[in-house]
Amino acid sequence: MTRPTIVAGNWKMHGSLGMAESLAEAIAEGAADTTAKLIVCPPYPYLEAVVRSLGDSDVHVGGQNLADQPDSGAFTGEVSGAMLRDIGCWHVIVGHSERRSLYGETNEQVAIKFGLARDAGLVPILCVGETLEEREQGQMEAVLKAQINAVITRHGVDALQDAILAYEPVWAIGTGKTASPEQAQAAHAFLREQVDAHNATIAGALPILYGGSVKPGNAPELFAQPDVDGGLIGGASLKSEDFLAIAAAAS
Repeated sequence: MTRPTIVAGNWKMHGSLGMAESLAEAIAEGAADTTAKLIVCPPYPYLEAVVRSLGDSDVHVGGQNLADQPDSGAFTGEVSGAMLRDIGCWHVIVGHSERRSLYGETNEQVAIKFGLARDAGLVPILCVGETLEEREQGQMEAVLKAQINAVITRHGVDALQDAILAYEPVWAIGTGKTASPEQAQAAHAFLREQVDAHNATIAGALPILYGGSVKPGNAPELFAQPDVDGGLIGGASLKSEDFLAIAAAAS
């Protein structure tokens, strides 16, 4: 089954207004040279400016997180899925490892946010992945299974239709370490098997991105793996030439 190839950039807490606008413009200009679907996820304050800077290009914009509340209200500092959709976002990252590790988001909270993203008309990019300690203790599969099953148990496997999954080995994020192509493929294949146990059609169509120190130099070998359908890019997404080179590798 043919799956879309996707390269998403997570800008994290980086940049300035001028940087966000110029980076978005450069990515929009280069987007025509790739067949991969491109997504950029800037910090909240720059979302609207990035939407404007991308103009009528095919690059989509996503939020980095959303509130775990279904309605507007007295939730100081939070941003709802409806607000993200209102300013032009099509996607939102859910359950990034930094949200899990630094801010204590549980599998259940991530599953709630996943459902709220869907309710708001956003395509969730669901992040899953194990820490170095969990991998060394042989717990990778148990961790991944618990993370994906939290969403399936709460919302049903149909909720994964048209969604995006991203595997991020936590030990390879921002460390310069990268899972080998074989390690990435094994994890992606395992994740697809978990979904396949519920619905083979949805599993076959589900794009699974790799996230963990992807760079132009290692992207081609990673993306050549049969179950790696693109990447969730951190640091390299902050330089248009690197991001577009990775997108070219995905093409």
